[in-house]
Amino acid sequence: MSEGIRVAGVDEIEEGEALTVDAEAAGTADDIAVFHSDNGRFYALNDTCTHEDASLADGWIEGDEVECPVHSARFCLRTGAALCLPALTNTKAHRVEVRDGAVWLYPNVSPLDA
Repeated sequence: MSEGIRVAGVDEIEEGEALTVDAEAAGTADDIAVFHSDNGRFYALNDTCTHEDASLADGWIEGDEVECPVHSARFCLRTGAALCLPALTNTKAHRVEVRDGAVWLYPNVSPLDA
């Protein structure tokens, strides 16, 4: 497995906030949103809501869920599962690790493979 992409220092993403990693830098079709949940954990999902073209990084984070800022669809930060209407399609979750005081993203690696 690759060594991943260093996204930021753990103190550079405030709890309840997210930042995006450009698709070109990640080698993915969509930008990736890296979330720092209010539970202190880091997660990563494809950034574009599967219901409508909106950035999940701009959504509201609570526990292990993010709510899309456009029509309130919610997604599980751990798995990418769509949790309520209007979203019917899951999004892709990516592996994130915290090591040496930094957040590392592993694009296209399932967090369940950790």
